[in-house]
Amino acid sequence: MRSIDLGSWQAALSTLLGVALFALVGIGIRLLLMFTVQHRRERMNRQINERLKLLIAAYKTLGGSFTGNLLVDPRHMRDFREEGAEGPGMGWERRRQIRDAVEGALSDILLLGTEEQVRLAARAAQNLVAGQPVQTAELVVSLRAFIRSALDLDPIPDGAVVPVQGPSRPSTTAARGKGEGRAEAGRGGGGGAAGGMGGGGMVMGMGHDPEDDPAHPTETK
Repeated sequence: MRSIDLGSWQAALSTLLGVALFALVGIGIRLLLMFTVQHRRERMNRQINERLKLLIAAYKTLGGSFTGNLLVDPRHMRDFREEGAEGPGMGWERRRQIRDAVEGALSDILLLGTEEQVRLAARAAQNLVAGQPVQTAELVVSLRAFIRSALDLDPIPDGAVVPVQGPSRPSTTAARGKGEGRAEAGRGGGGGAAGGMGGGGMVMGMGHDPEDDPAHPTETK
């Protein structure tokens, strides 16, 4: 209070201007800190949301089935050729799609999962590389517990017995629609047989891995 001089209107005005300037600087610094903290919090929330989105998708891929064969078949067409087998038999396309989807989910978990999930995903990936069937139930349980905790949901009740979960089976409607689309591409176009062959070749090049196509085995050197 000693520095405040109200002896004249000039002194009072300068004092008020000094106080106002000091308050304005303080408010500016406070707003800057608030905006910085808010921006950092929004960025963290976006990162958490993206992480949860990918882990939830991985959970659905790895644990979308309760019945049937819950193991992932790691074999490729080259494995059948090396064993001297004629072919993988019926249902190969579905097993191939499950394997590819599981590999993508494991890749996401290795990138964004917790320490336990990364360890389980790395072990599953090693089994796939070694050509051993993989069961994803333990990894699914870890993902489920983490996602429910991150979303502030209660844990699974003690009395609820959840069956062993395995990889989701590909949708038959989606496969049927893809087959119908390829058939339309083969029939469509006004370029005759050459146009049909060109369209079919493009579809096969974009949607097929020649190594996994039993109808078109690749040469191994």
